[in-house]
Amino acid sequence: MEEEEMKEDELHKGDRGSGKKEKKPGYKDSLKSMDTEETFDLMFYRPIGYQWAMLAKRFGITPNAITIASIFLGIGAGVAFYFNNLWINILGVVLLMWADSFDSADGQLARMTKQYSRIGRILDGVSGDIWFAVIYIAICMRENVTSEFFSAHHWVIWVTAVVTGLCHAIQAAMADYYRQFHLFFLKGKEGSELDTASKLWERFHQLSWRHDFWRKLTLAFYTNYTVGQEKRTPWMQRLRKVLAEKYGSEIPQSFRDAFREKSKPLMKYTNILSFNTRSFALFAAILIFRMPWLYFAFELTVLNIVLIYMMWRHEKICKNFVAQLQK
Repeated sequence: MEEEEMKEDELHKGDRGSGKKEKKPGYKDSLKSMDTEETFDLMFYRPIGYQWAMLAKRFGITPNAITIASIFLGIGAGVAFYFNNLWINILGVVLLMWADSFDSADGQLARMTKQYSRIGRILDGVSGDIWFAVIYIAICMRENVTSEFFSAHHWVIWVTAVVTGLCHAIQAAMADYYRQFHLFFLKGKEGSELDTASKLWERFHQLSWRHDFWRKLTLAFYTNYTVGQEKRTPWMQRLRKVLAEKYGSEIPQSFRDAFREKSKPLMKYTNILSFNTRSFALFAAILIFRMPWLYFAFELTVLNIVLIYMMWRHEKICKNFVAQLQK
């Protein structure tokens, strides 16, 4: 607590007439890591997000408040994509890009101000799910009106949307999981949001439905989300177990560096499965081709192929390291 007060004291020296300007967190301090950042984010969304974060910090706005604002912007984008009108669709593109700049800003603000929380992490993930749920519904309703085929076969587009949504959820979950695993070896436990289902269940059973209803309900969803990630990565879980047995919580730096070297090339695939690639495909389907259903086709084919390849590569890396550690 004293250490935090000393840091705050340094930041506000200028307010006490010392003649020095308030020290602002640097742009690089707001990033997760250069290993995991995407080129377009670094060029576009992160600089804009940093400015939003600095403005929010100045007015005492919390990261969660920014996340909630992004949800409304994303919903607005989805509604705009329903209309078969180019200018309204362009408005939807602007709203979705604005929402993503806020999605970038909330994490940057959290890192600058050390306002980390599991609720914030969950809310951040849910916000993107809400954006795309509304966008999927808008695409289905639009295709049922504008497409002769889908007008005659309403169920086809809705079933496609549900299957695509499930694939989207898995793609996003695994991309996030591999990114957090990489950050764990790069920055340690402090710099990663990597969780284990067993510890989350422990915490879940400590909470009371009567006194902690919302916290327990939220934790139940998040724990099941983590369980799904662990079930899809058997060799990663084996590696985590072997490392815990061999080194405890003090994994040697040499091993961290070795794992990072193998894992870093896979970060480009986690980025492909994140927002930018999806949004480019969505904008092309709606603005250029004027056939929104093409976005579903893109997720079901291209992004699923990337997902399968990424998981196969990562599991192979983990399997090789387990074999080395057990020699």
